[in-house]
Amino acid sequence: MDLRKKSPIIKAVFFDIDGTLVSFKTNTVPESAKQALHKLREKGIKIIVATGRSITAIDHIKDLNFDGYICFNGGYCQTIDGKVLYRNAINEDDIKSLLNYSIANEVSFALMYENKVQINDVTPEIAAMYAHLNLAVPPLINRDDVDFNSVLQANIFLGPDKEPEFMKNIMPNSTSARWTSLFADVNAKGLSKKKGVEIFCEYFDISITETMSFGDGGNDIHMLESTKIGIAMGNANDNLKEIADYITQDADADGIWNALCHFAVI
Repeated sequence: MDLRKKSPIIKAVFFDIDGTLVSFKTNTVPESAKQALHKLREKGIKIIVATGRSITAIDHIKDLNFDGYICFNGGYCQTIDGKVLYRNAINEDDIKSLLNYSIANEVSFALMYENKVQINDVTPEIAAMYAHLNLAVPPLINRDDVDFNSVLQANIFLGPDKEPEFMKNIMPNSTSARWTSLFADVNAKGLSKKKGVEIFCEYFDISITETMSFGDGGNDIHMLESTKIGIAMGNANDNLKEIADYITQDADADGIWNALCHFAVI
Protein backbone atom coordinates (compact mmCIF):
# COMPACT_ATOMS: atom_id res chain seq x y z
CA MET A 1 0.00 0.00 0.00
CA ASP A 2 1.38 3.43 -0.95
CA LEU A 3 0.80 5.49 2.19
CA ARG A 4 2.09 8.62 0.47
CA LYS A 5 -1.04 8.83 -1.66
CA LYS A 6 -3.15 9.20 1.47
CA SER A 7 -1.05 12.15 2.74
CA PRO A 8 -1.63 11.21 6.39
CA ILE A 9 -2.35 13.98 8.87
CA ILE A 10 0.62 14.05 11.25
CA LYS A 11 0.64 16.37 14.26
CA ALA A 12 3.52 14.90 16.27
CA VAL A 13 6.73 13.04 15.38
CA PHE A 14 8.80 11.11 17.93
CA PHE A 15 12.53 10.55 17.45
CA ASP A 16 14.97 8.15 19.06
CA ILE A 17 18.43 9.72 19.45
CA ASP A 18 21.35 7.31 19.07
CA GLY A 19 21.50 5.74 15.63
CA THR A 20 18.41 7.69 14.55
CA LEU A 21 18.81 11.44 15.00
CA VAL A 22 22.51 11.16 15.81
CA SER A 23 24.81 9.27 13.46
CA PHE A 24 26.90 6.51 14.97
CA LYS A 25 29.61 7.39 12.43
CA THR A 26 29.96 11.11 13.13
CA ASN A 27 28.25 11.44 16.56
CA THR A 28 26.36 14.44 15.15
CA VAL A 29 22.90 15.21 13.82
CA PRO A 30 23.08 15.32 10.00
CA GLU A 31 22.21 18.63 8.38
CA SER A 32 19.32 17.01 6.52
CA ALA A 33 17.75 15.92 9.82
CA LYS A 34 18.13 19.44 11.23
CA GLN A 35 16.39 20.84 8.17
CA ALA A 36 13.63 18.25 8.51
CA LEU A 37 13.02 19.27 12.14
CA HIS A 38 12.87 22.92 11.04
CA LYS A 39 10.29 22.08 8.38
CA LEU A 40 8.18 20.19 10.91
CA ARG A 41 8.23 23.14 13.32
CA GLU A 42 7.24 25.50 10.51
CA LYS A 43 4.18 23.36 9.88
CA GLY A 44 3.21 23.36 13.54
CA ILE A 45 4.02 19.67 14.01
CA LYS A 46 5.25 18.75 17.48
CA ILE A 47 8.71 17.17 17.61
CA ILE A 48 9.52 15.03 20.63
CA VAL A 49 12.61 13.05 21.65
CA ALA A 50 12.15 9.44 22.79
CA THR A 51 15.30 7.94 24.26
CA GLY A 52 16.71 5.57 26.82
CA ARG A 53 19.08 8.34 27.91
CA SER A 54 18.55 10.39 31.05
CA ILE A 55 17.29 13.97 30.87
CA THR A 56 20.81 15.11 31.81
CA ALA A 57 22.43 13.24 28.92
CA ILE A 58 20.68 14.94 25.99
CA ASP A 59 22.24 18.40 26.07
CA HIS A 60 23.81 17.75 22.67
CA ILE A 61 20.40 17.84 20.94
CA LYS A 62 18.51 20.38 23.08
CA ASP A 63 19.47 23.26 20.79
CA LEU A 64 17.16 21.69 18.19
CA ASN A 65 14.19 23.00 20.19
CA PHE A 66 12.12 19.89 20.73
CA ASP A 67 8.68 20.30 22.25
CA GLY A 68 9.30 17.54 24.78
CA TYR A 69 11.54 14.75 25.96
CA ILE A 70 10.69 11.12 26.67
CA CYS A 71 13.64 9.77 28.66
CA PHE A 72 14.44 6.47 30.37
CA ASN A 73 12.35 4.64 27.72
CA GLY A 74 9.14 6.28 28.91
CA GLY A 75 9.98 6.48 32.60
CA TYR A 76 10.31 10.26 32.57
CA CYS A 77 8.55 12.86 30.41
CA GLN A 78 9.37 16.57 30.43
CA THR A 79 8.25 19.50 28.29
CA ILE A 80 10.66 21.97 26.72
CA ASP A 81 9.93 24.45 29.53
CA GLY A 82 10.83 21.94 32.23
CA LYS A 83 7.38 20.74 33.25
CA VAL A 84 7.54 17.10 34.38
CA LEU A 85 4.54 15.22 33.02
CA TYR A 86 5.44 11.74 34.21
CA ARG A 87 7.97 9.92 36.38
CA ASN A 88 7.96 6.19 37.21
CA ALA A 89 10.74 4.52 39.21
CA ILE A 90 11.74 0.86 39.23
CA ASN A 91 10.32 -1.30 42.02
CA GLU A 92 12.64 -0.87 45.02
CA ASP A 93 12.64 -4.63 45.72
CA ASP A 94 14.18 -5.22 42.30
CA ILE A 95 16.98 -2.73 42.98
CA LYS A 96 17.70 -4.37 46.33
CA SER A 97 17.67 -7.78 44.63
CA LEU A 98 20.12 -6.54 41.99
CA LEU A 99 22.56 -5.21 44.58
CA ASN A 100 22.34 -8.38 46.65
CA TYR A 101 22.90 -10.53 43.56
CA SER A 102 25.97 -8.53 42.59
CA ILE A 103 27.67 -9.25 45.93
CA ALA A 104 28.22 -12.92 45.03
CA ASN A 105 27.97 -12.74 41.24
CA GLU A 106 29.93 -10.82 38.63
CA VAL A 107 27.54 -8.44 36.89
CA SER A 108 28.09 -4.88 35.76
CA PHE A 109 25.22 -2.42 36.02
CA ALA A 110 24.43 1.27 36.16
CA LEU A 111 21.69 2.92 38.19
CA MET A 112 20.11 5.96 36.54
CA TYR A 113 18.34 8.63 38.55
CA GLU A 114 16.70 11.81 37.34
CA ASN A 115 19.86 13.86 37.85
CA LYS A 116 22.69 11.36 38.12
CA VAL A 117 24.02 8.00 36.97
CA GLN A 118 26.22 5.63 39.00
CA ILE A 119 27.90 2.39 37.99
CA ASN A 120 29.25 -0.55 39.98
CA ASP A 121 32.05 -1.63 37.64
CA VAL A 122 33.88 -0.27 34.60
CA THR A 123 35.26 -2.81 32.16
CA PRO A 124 37.12 -1.80 28.97
CA GLU A 125 33.97 -2.66 26.98
CA ILE A 126 31.82 -0.42 29.17
CA ALA A 127 34.33 2.45 28.97
CA ALA A 128 34.35 2.10 25.17
CA MET A 129 30.54 2.17 25.10
CA TYR A 130 30.35 5.43 27.03
CA ALA A 131 33.02 6.92 24.77
CA HIS A 132 31.01 5.80 21.73
CA LEU A 133 28.00 7.70 23.08
CA ASN A 134 30.10 10.76 23.96
CA LEU A 135 29.26 10.33 27.65
CA ALA A 136 31.56 10.48 30.64
CA VAL A 137 31.95 7.24 32.57
CA PRO A 138 29.69 7.60 35.65
CA PRO A 139 31.07 7.57 39.19
CA LEU A 140 31.04 4.34 41.14
CA ILE A 141 28.03 3.36 43.23
CA ASN A 142 28.21 3.88 46.97
CA ARG A 143 26.27 0.86 48.22
CA ASP A 144 25.56 2.60 51.52
CA ASP A 145 23.92 5.54 49.77
CA VAL A 146 21.58 3.98 47.18
CA ASP A 147 18.18 5.66 46.89
CA PHE A 148 16.10 2.54 46.26
CA ASN A 149 12.90 4.48 45.56
CA SER A 150 14.23 6.78 42.84
CA VAL A 151 15.99 4.62 40.24
CA LEU A 152 14.29 5.40 36.92
CA GLN A 153 16.36 2.96 34.85
CA ALA A 154 19.11 0.39 35.23
CA ASN A 155 21.56 -0.72 32.56
CA ILE A 156 22.45 -4.39 33.03
CA PHE A 157 25.56 -5.43 31.13
CA LEU A 158 24.82 -8.99 30.06
CA GLY A 159 24.15 -10.77 26.78
CA PRO A 160 20.69 -11.35 25.26
CA ASP A 161 20.92 -15.08 26.01
CA LYS A 162 21.15 -14.45 29.76
CA GLU A 163 18.57 -11.67 29.91
CA PRO A 164 15.30 -13.67 30.25
CA GLU A 165 16.48 -15.77 33.20
CA PHE A 166 18.09 -12.79 34.89
CA MET A 167 14.93 -10.71 34.67
CA LYS A 168 12.76 -13.57 35.88
CA ASN A 169 14.88 -14.35 38.92
CA ILE A 170 16.49 -11.04 39.90
CA MET A 171 14.20 -8.25 38.68
CA PRO A 172 10.75 -9.84 38.22
CA ASN A 173 8.86 -6.59 38.81
CA SER A 174 10.62 -4.80 35.96
CA THR A 175 10.77 -4.94 32.18
CA SER A 176 13.80 -4.99 29.87
CA ALA A 177 14.59 -3.90 26.33
CA ARG A 178 17.82 -3.36 24.44
CA TRP A 179 19.30 -1.56 21.47
CA THR A 180 22.72 -3.16 21.81
CA SER A 181 24.01 -6.63 22.58
CA LEU A 182 26.19 -5.13 25.34
CA PHE A 183 23.44 -4.26 27.82
CA ALA A 184 19.71 -4.21 28.52
CA ASP A 185 17.72 -1.19 29.66
CA VAL A 186 15.59 -2.09 32.68
CA ASN A 187 12.56 0.00 33.61
CA ALA A 188 9.44 -0.23 35.73
CA LYS A 189 7.11 -3.07 34.74
CA GLY A 190 5.14 -2.36 31.58
CA LEU A 191 7.07 0.77 30.65
CA SER A 192 8.22 1.55 27.12
CA LYS A 193 8.52 4.57 24.88
CA LYS A 194 4.87 3.92 23.99
CA LYS A 195 3.93 5.27 27.42
CA GLY A 196 5.75 8.49 26.65
CA VAL A 197 3.94 8.79 23.33
CA GLU A 198 0.62 8.43 25.13
CA ILE A 199 1.61 11.02 27.76
CA PHE A 200 2.50 13.64 25.16
CA CYS A 201 -0.51 12.89 22.96
CA GLU A 202 -2.73 13.58 25.95
CA TYR A 203 -0.77 16.70 26.91
CA PHE A 204 -0.94 18.21 23.42
CA ASP A 205 -4.46 16.88 22.75
CA ILE A 206 -3.29 14.87 19.74
CA SER A 207 -4.73 11.55 18.60
CA ILE A 208 -2.23 8.72 18.40
CA THR A 209 -3.56 8.21 14.86
CA GLU A 210 -1.87 11.53 14.02
CA THR A 211 1.64 10.48 15.05
CA MET A 212 4.83 9.16 13.46
CA SER A 213 7.97 7.75 15.06
CA PHE A 214 11.57 6.95 14.10
CA GLY A 215 13.87 4.41 15.73
CA ASP A 216 16.58 1.83 15.24
CA GLY A 217 16.67 -0.44 18.32
CA GLY A 218 14.69 -3.00 20.27
CA ASN A 219 13.61 -0.37 22.78
CA ASP A 220 11.80 1.40 19.92
CA ILE A 221 9.52 -1.52 19.01
CA HIS A 222 6.52 -0.55 21.15
CA MET A 223 6.79 3.07 20.04
CA LEU A 224 6.80 2.21 16.34
CA GLU A 225 3.91 -0.19 16.84
CA SER A 226 1.83 2.42 18.66
CA THR A 227 2.19 5.40 16.34
CA LYS A 228 0.24 5.71 13.10
CA ILE A 229 3.44 5.37 11.07
CA GLY A 230 6.54 3.69 12.47
CA ILE A 231 9.81 4.26 10.60
CA ALA A 232 12.85 2.01 11.04
CA MET A 233 16.23 3.46 10.12
CA GLY A 234 18.36 1.61 7.60
CA ASN A 235 20.75 0.57 10.37
CA ALA A 236 17.90 -0.73 12.58
CA ASN A 237 17.93 -4.26 13.94
CA ASP A 238 15.88 -6.90 12.15
CA ASN A 239 13.21 -7.14 14.86
CA LEU A 240 12.38 -3.47 14.44
CA LYS A 241 12.39 -3.64 10.66
CA GLU A 242 9.90 -6.50 10.77
CA ILE A 243 7.25 -4.43 12.55
CA ALA A 244 7.97 -1.06 10.90
CA ASP A 245 5.57 0.49 8.39
CA TYR A 246 8.51 1.76 6.39
CA ILE A 247 12.29 1.30 6.32
CA THR A 248 14.29 4.38 5.43
CA GLN A 249 18.02 4.94 4.98
CA ASP A 250 20.39 5.42 7.90
CA ALA A 251 21.05 8.84 9.42
CA ASP A 252 24.07 9.59 7.24
CA ALA A 253 22.08 8.88 4.07
CA ASP A 254 19.37 11.41 5.01
CA GLY A 255 17.01 8.76 6.34
CA ILE A 256 14.82 11.10 8.39
CA TRP A 257 14.45 13.67 5.63
CA ASN A 258 13.72 11.01 3.00
CA ALA A 259 11.03 9.27 5.06
CA LEU A 260 9.24 12.52 5.90
CA CYS A 261 9.26 13.41 2.22
CA HIS A 262 8.06 9.93 1.24
CA PHE A 263 4.96 10.35 3.39
CA ALA A 264 4.52 13.99 2.30
CA VAL A 265 4.83 15.23 5.88
CA ILE A 266 7.31 17.88 4.75
